[in-house]
Amino acid sequence: MPLSGMTGFGRAEGSAAEWSWAVEARSVNGRNLEIRFRGPPGFDQLDRAARDGAQSRFARGQVSVGLQAKKAEAGVQVRVNQEQLDRYLDLGAPLIAAGRAGPPSLDGLLALRGVLEVVDIEDDPEAQARLEAAMALSVGAALDALAASRREEGLALTAVLVALVDRIEMLVGRAHALAEGQPAAIKERFERRMAELIGEAAPADKIVTEAAAMAVKADVREELDRLRAHVDAARGHIVGEGPQGRRLDFLTQEFMREANTLCSKSALSAMTTVGLDLKATIEQFREQVQNVE
Repeated sequence: MPLSGMTGFGRAEGSAAEWSWAVEARSVNGRNLEIRFRGPPGFDQLDRAARDGAQSRFARGQVSVGLQAKKAEAGVQVRVNQEQLDRYLDLGAPLIAAGRAGPPSLDGLLALRGVLEVVDIEDDPEAQARLEAAMALSVGAALDALAASRREEGLALTAVLVALVDRIEMLVGRAHALAEGQPAAIKERFERRMAELIGEAAPADKIVTEAAAMAVKADVREELDRLRAHVDAARGHIVGEGPQGRRLDFLTQEFMREANTLCSKSALSAMTTVGLDLKATIEQFREQVQNVE
């Protein structure tokens, strides 16, 4: 599964009976998963659908789900009050039997007070449940669209991260080549400094001993080996299964730790330049990693 970003947008629309609605789902970066739902009054049950749906799809990010619903002005539910109608029919039956009145017409019956009732959906639990179920499907569709949008961002991030890891690897290789010249540079610098202090050339054995000790302290091979291992780990996380943002973020800290040590041990201006370029590239890598789920 490719990397997923944390920024995206999804929208879905639906309608049922006299209702129509639109659901919009958005997300931005976040260290953890935060979910917010906003819907019309009377549809509080959809909050759970939005939260469960987001939790099943995402691991990180601030996710906002908004539902706007509209009820058609002319869209009302009407039902016949059978009990009231039967009362009217029972009252009129003797008159009809006696020939004092004709059989009632349909429009006449329906016009009688109390025969027809306008029913609001809130008064019909089954209709309310069906409507909420339909809206919940739209919530899921909007979240699916959001997930697809975040995956598209993840594809773009993957290309950027791979390019930055390639550059880090190149700079590590350059530092490795320069590291071979560090002992000689340390020896030459120490020898020159000793001559400045004592006014004459220092004993060769003294120079070799001290320069060797300084070269050991300035040895950057361990840092370079760890940086190479981090490069391999970064590539593995970029193509790894599941959310990788936290792992990459931690790895970025390890990258920077080794780069700082490399700069502090540098005895060559060229090595320092490489170290600074390395730190700048790692910082770019860190900024992009903040967008990864």
